[in-house]
Amino acid sequence: MIVGVHPLAGFDKVLHYRVPEHLRATVGVGSLVRVPIVNGLKLGIVGVEGPPADFPVERLKSVVQVVYPFPALPPDLLALARWMAGYYACGLDTIIETMIPAPVRRGAALKQEKQLVVAQRLAPGELAQLEKRAPAQAKLYRLLEQQIRPLPKALVLARLKITAAVAAGLVKRGTIREESQRIERIAYADDRDAGELVAAQPHRLNPEQQTAVDALTAQLAERKFGVTLLLGVTGSGKTEVYLRAIATALADGGGIALLVPEVALTPQTVARLRSRLEAIAPGLRCVVWHSHLSEGERLDGWLALATGEARVVVGARSAIFAPVPNLKLVIVDEEHEPAYKQDETPRYHGRDVAVMRAKLAGAVCLLGSATPSLESFTNVESGKYRLLQLTQRVDARQLPFIDVVDMRIEAMKQRTLPSLSGRLVRAMQDRFAKREQTILFINRRGYSSSMLCTSCGHTEECAHCSITLTYHRSDEMLRCHLCGAERPAPARCPKCAAPDIRWRGLGTQRVEEAVRRVVPRARIERMDTDTMAKKNRFREVLADFRSGKIDVLVGTQMIGKGLDFPNVTLVGLVDADISMHVPDFRASERTFQLLVQVAGRAGRGDRAGEVIVQTFTPQAEPIQFSRHADFAGFAASELKLRRDFKYPPYRHLIHHLFRGPNPEKLKFFAEQWARLVEKTFGDRVELRGPAASPIEKIKDEYRWQLWYFTNSVTKVVPELARLRAEFAWPDDLTQVLDVDPVNLS
Repeated sequence: MIVGVHPLAGFDKVLHYRVPEHLRATVGVGSLVRVPIVNGLKLGIVGVEGPPADFPVERLKSVVQVVYPFPALPPDLLALARWMAGYYACGLDTIIETMIPAPVRRGAALKQEKQLVVAQRLAPGELAQLEKRAPAQAKLYRLLEQQIRPLPKALVLARLKITAAVAAGLVKRGTIREESQRIERIAYADDRDAGELVAAQPHRLNPEQQTAVDALTAQLAERKFGVTLLLGVTGSGKTEVYLRAIATALADGGGIALLVPEVALTPQTVARLRSRLEAIAPGLRCVVWHSHLSEGERLDGWLALATGEARVVVGARSAIFAPVPNLKLVIVDEEHEPAYKQDETPRYHGRDVAVMRAKLAGAVCLLGSATPSLESFTNVESGKYRLLQLTQRVDARQLPFIDVVDMRIEAMKQRTLPSLSGRLVRAMQDRFAKREQTILFINRRGYSSSMLCTSCGHTEECAHCSITLTYHRSDEMLRCHLCGAERPAPARCPKCAAPDIRWRGLGTQRVEEAVRRVVPRARIERMDTDTMAKKNRFREVLADFRSGKIDVLVGTQMIGKGLDFPNVTLVGLVDADISMHVPDFRASERTFQLLVQVAGRAGRGDRAGEVIVQTFTPQAEPIQFSRHADFAGFAASELKLRRDFKYPPYRHLIHHLFRGPNPEKLKFFAEQWARLVEKTFGDRVELRGPAASPIEKIKDEYRWQLWYFTNSVTKVVPELARLRAEFAWPDDLTQVLDVDPVNLS
């Protein structure tokens, strides 16, 4: 038996090996194996069976070990890896390493716990003798004798305040037995607060929800691939539709993958899902999957899915690579979110990979959003995707009233540039008096975006990146949010020594400080990447907010979507213009999505909600369309512009980034490469650039870029990959292809 193996050894090539007789029963396509390469052993995935062409078989080395007695990559995942390698111009070994968690690749050990149990019961006389001779052993025996199940050894010794030698004496006599029990590390197993969100029984569906559920039930019954876009306004009950579809797929013996864009959303989603699964059938498992888990949690979750102990996974974008058995349903919640795009190699988009995995597995893919991406909406218009709509909130609740505050007028009224308008301050004070909750959203962390000297105009910039440093008032530090460099904030201008250096711009810290001034008795919490670094801090803050321990939650985009808090009746968008005025053709789309999603956090309970939007451009289309959650109107207007300029979704975009320490050398090679591409592709590719990137330097590396516009990625990327491999790149230049990018900086 001979197999072809994709080694995880830093190169993209298939090597062939013999399979010894004693391993043949456990080796197959997708198996994780250890194989000899040069003088060491490396992990690899079995990709094909059969001998290599034109190679003396007798010279082949042998597979040394099969790590797991089941495939680490099921057939659909292996096929997906090959598709990703071609589409995203990335090595197959890199894709496979992304799919298999690090503790699985390392063969990390399972957690074992020693337990004690009675092996031979003592007669009353024997127990009396033991109490006289060894009272500590008798005390241990009496405790174990009263138990139905084995007890953890460490717990027993601690409770009885005895040593391990006491237990060892009884084990040696055969009176008790010591056993090893595997302890499974289950993520969010202790999340009781979130579990109270949802009753085990399904909610009653309204007519629109029922129509959507019936359509999905029929689609699942067909047992073939299809993509459906569920377009539902915020608070319309999309999650309940997901849960009904999940129940249908489970009843048919299928597996489910549910993707959410932010780790912060996972505890709430997991609690709802586990509550419903428990109602369907006690013991149904739900595995959590994202990068914030411990290695043990990742290992045990992967094993539960790979062995079929669990059939449901919920998590961030990487959850699409979970080895879900018999996959029948893939759900991508908030499918429009940029968080689904990986910003390092392999630069895949979780939504697009989810669609392809569903296709390869013959599963149904359900995309959900109140503000779908224009790419998905265009696929609906072209007939590739099916559309289901929820136009009303559940229980006939009204969408929140949106009040737009013109900050130009506010600045004239207050004779300064305020963080909070008078309208927003009064609304917060009113909600606090009524014991209702408020969410304030500002998509920039820190106290202010920069420090500026009003005397000479000097701005504090990062020495390693071409951006200004962000001022953090809590510890009087300036920090770069790209490379992490930091230094104390100056009291005087470093250039002219004037004491007139001031902060400018807004950040979450400055907004938090302003709230404390106007609502001094309110309990306030800030949620951004600075405050949420500690593991499980997300869960703790959201649990406190849900239970009413927090009155005002100030945060960045991590609180702007998906979260459901019935007592939130006011949402304030402190600076709605941040995402609008950036050099990106998607700026209007992202601003519209952000405004609608953040506004949707208000009024999800019995009380009406209100949203206050602070802006310097109140007449901008994203703001005006968002006031009425008019996705159709916004999409029609924005798609006309995209069509006129032939931007995505009407053509694909590929970003080619060049990085290096020497800007002149970087420019020279980028221009040489551009000439080669123009000569090779002609009019099949529209080339724009090369030009310096908007952020020209990051971490002491300069950056240049090229843009390729094409009608077909699959007809361009393989040839680009070939040209890249043949081109004489200098050693100190790094270049990266990003297919279908979402970040243009």
